[in-house]
Amino acid sequence: MASLEQYHAKRNFRKTAEPAGKVDRRKKGETGGIFVVQKHAATRLHYDFRLEYDGVLWSWAVTRGPSLDPHERRLAVHVEDHPLDYASFEGTIPKGEYGGGSVIVWDEGKWIPDGDPAKAMKKGHIDFELEGHKLNGRWHLVRLKPRPREKRDNWLLIKSNDAAARPGEDILAEAPQSVKSGLTVEEVGEGKTARGAKPKVWHSNRPATAKAKAARLEFIEPQLATLEKTAPSGEEWVHEVKFDGYRMQAQIAGSEVRLLTRTGLDWTKKFEGPAVAGLAGLKCRDAVIDGEIVVLADSGVSSFALLQADLSAGRTDRFVYYVFDLMRLDGEDLRGEPLVERKQALADLLGKQAEDSALRFSDHFNEPGKVMLQHVCRMGLEGVVSKRADAPYRSGRGLTWIKSKCTLRQEFVIGGYLPSDKTGRGLRSLLVGYYEGGKLHYAGRVGTGFSGKVAADLKKQLDGLKAKTSPFAAAVPKGKGLTWIEPKLVGEVEFRSWTSDRIIRHAAFQGLREDKPAEEVVQEKPKQAPGKAEGKASGAKAASKPAAGTARTSVKLSHPDKFLWPDEKVTKQGLLDHYALVWPRMEQFVVNRPLSLVRAPDGIHGQRFFQKHASPGMSDKIARTKDPTDGEEILFIKDFDGIAALVQYGVVEVHIWGCTVDELDRPDQIVFDLDPDEGIGVQAVRDAALDIRAKLDELSLLNLVKTSGGKGFHVVVPLKPSADWDEVKDFAHHFARALEQASPDRYTATLSKKARTGRIFVDYLRNGRGSTTVAPYSSRAKKGATVSMPVTWPEIEAGLPPNAFPIGDATTLKQLNKADPWKEFFKLGKPLKRG
Repeated sequence: MASLEQYHAKRNFRKTAEPAGKVDRRKKGETGGIFVVQKHAATRLHYDFRLEYDGVLWSWAVTRGPSLDPHERRLAVHVEDHPLDYASFEGTIPKGEYGGGSVIVWDEGKWIPDGDPAKAMKKGHIDFELEGHKLNGRWHLVRLKPRPREKRDNWLLIKSNDAAARPGEDILAEAPQSVKSGLTVEEVGEGKTARGAKPKVWHSNRPATAKAKAARLEFIEPQLATLEKTAPSGEEWVHEVKFDGYRMQAQIAGSEVRLLTRTGLDWTKKFEGPAVAGLAGLKCRDAVIDGEIVVLADSGVSSFALLQADLSAGRTDRFVYYVFDLMRLDGEDLRGEPLVERKQALADLLGKQAEDSALRFSDHFNEPGKVMLQHVCRMGLEGVVSKRADAPYRSGRGLTWIKSKCTLRQEFVIGGYLPSDKTGRGLRSLLVGYYEGGKLHYAGRVGTGFSGKVAADLKKQLDGLKAKTSPFAAAVPKGKGLTWIEPKLVGEVEFRSWTSDRIIRHAAFQGLREDKPAEEVVQEKPKQAPGKAEGKASGAKAASKPAAGTARTSVKLSHPDKFLWPDEKVTKQGLLDHYALVWPRMEQFVVNRPLSLVRAPDGIHGQRFFQKHASPGMSDKIARTKDPTDGEEILFIKDFDGIAALVQYGVVEVHIWGCTVDELDRPDQIVFDLDPDEGIGVQAVRDAALDIRAKLDELSLLNLVKTSGGKGFHVVVPLKPSADWDEVKDFAHHFARALEQASPDRYTATLSKKARTGRIFVDYLRNGRGSTTVAPYSSRAKKGATVSMPVTWPEIEAGLPPNAFPIGDATTLKQLNKADPWKEFFKLGKPLKRG
């Protein structure tokens, strides 16, 4: 039942001009109605988002304000209901009163909910449309899972990807005025009643007037991430790239800048140079910033080995300070604010930085955690740090920051070494360990990763710590020249896995960690899920839980690490992960359809096979049926297990008939495959696709488009199955011939190489019985490990190339975050008109 008790209890209406109001009983039970967004310059600038329901205004405080970008998720804190009279309130709440500060009506209009708003509110997911001056189209309010002892009711306000979306645009900056008075919130705060006065800059991020020396700030113990096997999924999480460098806390106090390690050591002099100068140039009185100093390799990936080498050489010109959190600004402690608000304040503080700046903002991503981890691993990065979007900054290790790694990597204590038997007596391997129960446990040898000056410096340090006895708690394997050292040095080591007796395999040295005491080094273990005992046998390994929107399979891949695309480092497991991600979209195009397969069991550079019929040893997950015309077996799949079996079978392209196995003689689509001759540019192929669209539009035939993953595009017409194959093929042939006759210098409808010289072959032959075309979302056996991807016509017009989407690439993941352009494909089909 709607109530205004909290609203009234928080306000003294003898002092504030806000309306006292009451529940409008005339509107009890009504759904939809007005909406209003009020810009509110209280202690912290925010936007109040209000929806009329049941005689009151449901209200959320949106600190960063609404965004028209569907990729932006804005934190919205649910607050007390307000009276309907409040929708028109504009003015100043006196200082000292609840919400003191100026208010304007930034936008207003009508909202239309999907279904019952009360049920949606209870469920925690409200879908609705807005019809306002600035905000329009479809929107979502999604409640976040509460944390223990969480007092605030946190939601996310998200714009749908529809015609009203404006990716990359900032409506808040473009249209700051009131839709009621035309004033800005600053002008209302100055008491203006008409336009014309120059607004002041709001004080929440006011530049310092001087860089006078200020009192030194206290060190803040950093927040640390807990290791998990996989990155978490869910809308409440954002994900950042895990850097490979030194964690540093930057403290700015007046004219002084300090860089402190995660234990509070002052390392400013080590990193003196462009990064420190960049911090000194920030416009603030004081600040405490969290980040990581790295050195980037030529590939753009942070390299701890290069960082060590530069520190050893005294080189400072390559240091880059990536900043990802802001704990204090201009005397205000921000640690209690949600992460996304702290990061926004940090981005505002940095302003626009040059791409090659030594001071850079570490942005975050909203893709599902598993997808993000797959992507960064393919890029050769260390891993992902996932953070709760609504969480405060809390020193120490907790569960609101989760780290997941591509390769295993951690610090180890160096307890001895084996010298090289080569001239110069360098290092052959290090003996490393970790502490457990106060004892140093042996973890194995590290035999690669050191070379040149770094190796010489390391050997010198080791020889200065020689010991007579082993520091390890138990005996370790002996070796020629084995030398014990005092367990004081900590090294960063990357390795493939742990053995059952807790020895590391395939280990490589990355560098010394001077910022971590040896006695704090322990074995890092991914946290077990509740109720799962560590090491408990179950007879079979459970399949890993897929990210939201992905599929499960009982099919086990043999040699999952085998490269099917060696140059692009895409494995069998990587291909299966791709299909798991796209399966909700791909399923309708491949299930219960006759298939032809391109197989490359030894990778795309090895021998390839085109297979249409069953063969001995084929998985029973790949189904068969008889073709009544010739008795041959036809292959098809029934579910995701089927496509997983195809991956296990080395299938790198999935081709489909334009019909189902239940209606083999009734096609449900027409395909025009644009195949350009060598030397024809992409723009000419793009123009051809647009020509076909225009001609099909003239015939009132709905048409969709997808990239081929190669050199061309596929223009596809969905059909309601009625015409037979001959009728569909005849139509496609006549259509292609008409294009050829209209522009004989550009198009040909003849297959021969001679006929297509300098032209584009409009391949209508895909529309015959038994002919196939590559399935939507299928991989291609081509350089780049590309995918045939359904797209929109505006994307084609904007210059999208046909090979734009490699497996696991950021462009592919971004495309899959957009609305599905082929979702209604088979519902849109109409019968082909005969004659």
